[in-house]
Amino acid sequence: MMQFTAAQLAPLIEATIEGNPEVAVQSFGKIEEAKPGQLSFLANSKYEEYLYNTKASIVILSHQFVLRQPVSTTLLRVKDAYSAFASLLDMYQQMEQASLHGIQQPSYVAPNASMEENVYIGAFAYVGENVRIGKNSKIHPHCFIGDNVQIGENTVLHSGVKIYHQCQVGNQVIIHAGTVIGSDGFGFAPQADGRLQKVPQIGNVIIEDEVEIGANTTIDRATIGSTLIRKGVKLDNLIQIAHNVEIGNSTVIAAQAGISGSTKIGKGVMIGGQAGIVGHIQVEDGAKVNAQSGVTKSIPKGKAVTGTPAYDYSQALRSQALSRQLPELERRIKELESIIKDLISGK
Repeated sequence: MMQFTAAQLAPLIEATIEGNPEVAVQSFGKIEEAKPGQLSFLANSKYEEYLYNTKASIVILSHQFVLRQPVSTTLLRVKDAYSAFASLLDMYQQMEQASLHGIQQPSYVAPNASMEENVYIGAFAYVGENVRIGKNSKIHPHCFIGDNVQIGENTVLHSGVKIYHQCQVGNQVIIHAGTVIGSDGFGFAPQADGRLQKVPQIGNVIIEDEVEIGANTTIDRATIGSTLIRKGVKLDNLIQIAHNVEIGNSTVIAAQAGISGSTKIGKGVMIGGQAGIVGHIQVEDGAKVNAQSGVTKSIPKGKAVTGTPAYDYSQALRSQALSRQLPELERRIKELESIIKDLISGK
């Protein structure tokens, strides 16, 4: 079990220490539940009350936070508590992964597969012909890597990931359990007799650096060319990305969203859970798609949309506000009708 003192942690996150620099931690805990020997953080003022009685040995806190009463824990003061805590979690995870290396048995690695130093292949994994895997990458048990796949450095494939032939995965990519990369796109040509003839999907999927893909997500290979997931994209669990889709740098997509074929998603786009996007449209840079929206046409740069069919978010809010006033408007209209009726009748 790894153990670190406050004095050892402080330079890693550019922190100043308030309290005992020699206090040590071995694990992480939520501030309201943490135990002695655990590291926690406070970034949300809603949880301030727990700071004053937490049992965590070390708490990460921002420089700006003003204590209202004494604390018994050692504080690491930083510029941004949430980011600092995330950085330490990342370092901890990397150290855990670094301990994994070698090829476990039983597994199959093709004789002409190429692997650089410190690669880990877990038990029951399959590594196909001409596969290339960069240094420090970790392939966990039950993964399938098809022929001619390229995987970069410091990439992690969790258990049960399937990567079909010819696909490319960049550096520092994380793909979670059960995800499938490079399955066939949904392409069928209607025939005169009513049959649906399969259109061969001969392209691939290219995943650039620093992408993270959640569990049980599927990304289809292109019919021709490549389905592209650009640098820094973050995909949640249970997402469907269809053939020939392009997703721009640093876009984030929440769970259960679906993107149809040949749609182009720009940079820095945010797509909420269960959103559905039709094919052959463009969602431009910085656009925002609210959860459960049905997007049927292209979205301009920076635009926020909601609803089905999706339309301007601010207009949707105004419509919702007006809809809540409908009962009162109905009452007033009936009063006016009654007044007009009385005027006409001469009462």
